[in-house]
Amino acid sequence: MAGSLADPSIDLPAILIRDARLRASTAARLGVDPAIHVDLLIRDGRYASIVPAGAETVGAAVDRTVDAAGGLVTESFVNGHLHLCKVNTLDLVGDDALAAYHGAGMGGAMTAIERAAKVKRLYRTDRLLPGIRRALERGVEYGMTHVRAFADTDTTAKQEGVRAVVAARDEFLDRAAVQVVAFPQDGLIRDPGAAEEVRRALKDGADVVGGIPWIEFTEAAMREHIVQMIDLAVEFDRDVSMLVDDAGDATLRTLETLATETLARGWEGRVTAQHARAMALYPEPSFLRLAALLRQARIGVVSDPHTGPLHARVRELRDQGVPVALGQDDIADAYYPFGRNNMLEVGFLAAHLLWMTSASDLEAIYDMITVDAARVLGIADFDIAVGHRANCVVHRYPTVRETLAEHERPRLVVYRGAVVAENA
Repeated sequence: MAGSLADPSIDLPAILIRDARLRASTAARLGVDPAIHVDLLIRDGRYASIVPAGAETVGAAVDRTVDAAGGLVTESFVNGHLHLCKVNTLDLVGDDALAAYHGAGMGGAMTAIERAAKVKRLYRTDRLLPGIRRALERGVEYGMTHVRAFADTDTTAKQEGVRAVVAARDEFLDRAAVQVVAFPQDGLIRDPGAAEEVRRALKDGADVVGGIPWIEFTEAAMREHIVQMIDLAVEFDRDVSMLVDDAGDATLRTLETLATETLARGWEGRVTAQHARAMALYPEPSFLRLAALLRQARIGVVSDPHTGPLHARVRELRDQGVPVALGQDDIADAYYPFGRNNMLEVGFLAAHLLWMTSASDLEAIYDMITVDAARVLGIADFDIAVGHRANCVVHRYPTVRETLAEHERPRLVVYRGAVVAENA
């Protein structure tokens, strides 16, 4: 992550989390018996030791001891996709876009985006900031410490949304890593001047190059959209995050084009695809070819199954070795009327919508809001391990199933070795 991952200027205490239960996958990776509780020592912002509970290996005095009381301790949450400039704007735009986006087969997705665009005429940085701050505050309360935040930048929004999200990113530097995506929501070819707005946003502090190629009117324009945005990514040395094939149209293939261009430009491992809903309608041979191409280009997919009737083939992508993350996507805006920036809630909903309800499925769901999401977004040293940065949550419940079922605020949230939220 560019910019947003600078170390917060805070005095880091030494924290000892006692009597913690680890996930079985974490315990196996660390070579620890999953039935044994552990003590985790956090010093200088990193895990200094992870030992069986009660072992006297702490060494120097600690500043704070937390009793996990057998509750689950895991990595904190990663939100792979949030339109942060749009949060809490539903009352301004009304239900017209919502109805079109959620219509049968998602055939009206483009119409929904066109209807939703009117709210951007009201964009002012000072008007947007209070809602953005509240969304991030709630996210931190719920254990979210990393988010990929999309901000519209086009000939209507100009730089107002980007400035608001960049300002919030900088305000929250000691509580969460906010990765700002300069996002031309209304297209490039159909919105002349939008590409220059993206360029301005990158110069002014945006971290990631966005894109939404499927919104263009022709296949040639879709490809040109992708080419122009990858050109900017190469020029500014930035990662890419594009919304692709977000409609019920089996002929949409912008994810395939994105993967092809990624390989052609040598940008493997630096591209993320959001939504890819049309994939649900692909015949099996087409899907398998696409999955192979995604593996080759090292493109991860972020899915938000709760915000639309169609969704990417999450289980099948994972089976094919394509990393998948989940995202909140929207909070009370033109596309979705709910949302608390609570990734446990997102995971809870996804378990139902994807029919991933077995014990192993729930573990996979949890991966997609923690370690796999970090992998998709390129966040290094995220998993619990000695020497890695300490981004973790302390839950009230001992199992993933109970934690997802209740989707409550964690007892404690740690970001880069500092306690950033405590919930009674």
